[in-house]
Amino acid sequence: MTVGAVLSQKGASVISVLPDSLVTEAAAIIARQRIGAVVVCDADGALVGILSERDVVRGLTQHGAGLLALPVSALMTREVEVVTAETSVDEAMEVMDAGYFRHLPVVDRARRLCGIVSIRDLVRYRINSQQSDVESLQAYVIGRGYGLGRVA
Repeated sequence: MTVGAVLSQKGASVISVLPDSLVTEAAAIIARQRIGAVVVCDADGALVGILSERDVVRGLTQHGAGLLALPVSALMTREVEVVTAETSVDEAMEVMDAGYFRHLPVVDRARRLCGIVSIRDLVRYRINSQQSDVESLQAYVIGRGYGLGRVA
């Protein structure tokens, strides 16, 4: 189970903003798209940060209403944890848990952005995989005549 498999199911589209975009613009995108974070990329498309709902709330407590006139670069997390498509789902979940965040950009070997996964994406993938395993085991047990209704 890899992050690449998760991306292949959910899609690799990423919503991003420029560092000089206003926080109001980014917040509107987050609300409209019903997502928890936007990736911040420079004009060349290179990952330079991430802005989450939590960053906006933290900024509100520090800047008050003045937050709305700030550029995204004033609030974004600059040192972004990333994973690759080859990273296991379990490892990605451990990175998120250790860092107390819910969104993780996925990059290729050249650190170009390939997608983003949320903890919800990873949990959903694990549940679906486990359900598939359960169904396979049930089919095996029934096929071998070990049905639950049979008494030895």
